[in-house]
Amino acid sequence: MTDEPIRPAATVVLWRLYRHGPQVLMGQRGAGAAFMPSKFVFPGGRVDPEDHSAARPGFLTPDCARRLALLVPTDAPAPDAIVAAARRELTEETGLTLAATGSPSLRFVFRAITPPGRSRRFDARFLLADADGVDGDGEDFSAASGELQHLCWLDIAQARALDLPFITEVVLAEITALVAGADQPGVPFFDNSGTTPQFRRIV
Repeated sequence: MTDEPIRPAATVVLWRLYRHGPQVLMGQRGAGAAFMPSKFVFPGGRVDPEDHSAARPGFLTPDCARRLALLVPTDAPAPDAIVAAARRELTEETGLTLAATGSPSLRFVFRAITPPGRSRRFDARFLLADADGVDGDGEDFSAASGELQHLCWLDIAQARALDLPFITEVVLAEITALVAGADQPGVPFFDNSGTTPQFRRIV
């Protein structure tokens, strides 16, 4: 059986500082989903053709844009197309829109390629965004598509107690350190593109 192709994807980790500490926005995939059914995840999905034409600059620092373009295949989407996909998926799955503020609001913090043998394979880029950049009420999910259920803001400890994919657990640990002010010596990259899994740092 031919292995699934690796599709470029983008995910938004939306966070905010709340009463008792940092929170992240998550939702649960449907039980009938072909990929990661019933798992709690961050909003995101694959890069679609329209994301290339919808790409607009200004959401990334030059360093984040440079890192998004490293260690990629020749047909990889441009950094701004990845951002367009991330913003679109956030809006579709949560009803929230990440506004254009005139200064970079997304930070490239993690990348992972799904291992072989899975029903779907993605080259996923995780982008961190502060909820202050959301246009409107960050508690209003009424315009969400329904693809993610039980959308809610969760304390980090609450999120870790959920049924999470392994990579989501790893990303949560990374986010916990970053929002606490830790340095990141390059973007962690779980590279399963070849026959042997590799851990890299994109610097």
